[in-house]
Amino acid sequence: MLRPPSPHWLCEDPGIKTVLIHGMVMSPAFWCSFAPSIVREGRAAAYPLPGHSPWTLDGLAGCLTTKAIVDAYAEAIERDFDGEPVTLIGHSTGGFVSLLLARHRPDLVSNVILMGAFACGRFEGQERMASRILRLPVLGRHLFTRLFARWIATRETFRFGSLECVFDKAAGWETEETIATMEEVRAHLLKSQAAEIAAFVSWMSRTSVINELPLIDVPVLNIIGGRDAIVPPLHQIHLSGRLPRVHTVILDKVGHLPMAEARDKVDQLIGAFLLFGPLTANRKKTITKEAVIAPCHNALPLSL
Repeated sequence: MLRPPSPHWLCEDPGIKTVLIHGMVMSPAFWCSFAPSIVREGRAAAYPLPGHSPWTLDGLAGCLTTKAIVDAYAEAIERDFDGEPVTLIGHSTGGFVSLLLARHRPDLVSNVILMGAFACGRFEGQERMASRILRLPVLGRHLFTRLFARWIATRETFRFGSLECVFDKAAGWETEETIATMEEVRAHLLKSQAAEIAAFVSWMSRTSVINELPLIDVPVLNIIGGRDAIVPPLHQIHLSGRLPRVHTVILDKVGHLPMAEARDKVDQLIGAFLLFGPLTANRKKTITKEAVIAPCHNALPLSL
């Protein structure tokens, strides 16, 4: 049995109850600088992804399952929030996990906010680099471990890798605070076991929630960076097209880190979404376009 993750508390005041889940090869400390302002006015906990320090897999790396992962997060929410529903905020892989939680434990989820999220481990027409490496026979795990260690070895190499997620490299999102936060993230990753993260990536690469998206009946805000080079914007639009209660916002000149690249705008969007409540029954699916993206022929119709 996979034990539940420990919370990284951002605030513990009365108010909106929020769980934040970071992206791949990050840590809960990421949200210390990049959590939306509104969640800091309530009770907010950041949880790690499986295998990311301090959440070790305790010898279960070879038998990760969707049920085990969902059950572990559900147990953590029940423990930390007295079983009351929470708003899930998931970035990238954290968004994937949030969708799985909303599908399998809707009793614990009031809203979902996605940023740079995906609904399957393999995107249309492409596969994540980490997954491709791990699929290599014999040398896959060894190569993944070497690349992971090299990426987090120094502040400079980690910063360079993180900048690949950002569209405008000169956007000015790096401050003394955010640089210190990213160094704390790297410190957590240095304590993680690359083999455990590899096991989680392997689970993710063979898992999909796409066909179950129409069954997720909670309000969703999907924030998409129109220039996301990590998770294709078209995949994120396809995701929205299958959700029954979703408001989609596409931000121009923004990459894979909307909360860093367009901080004020993201704060505004999330604040409005949480303060003014879920979408009404006669306006369940909307899209706000702030970027130009190539036509998405397979996306379901979205009302403007």
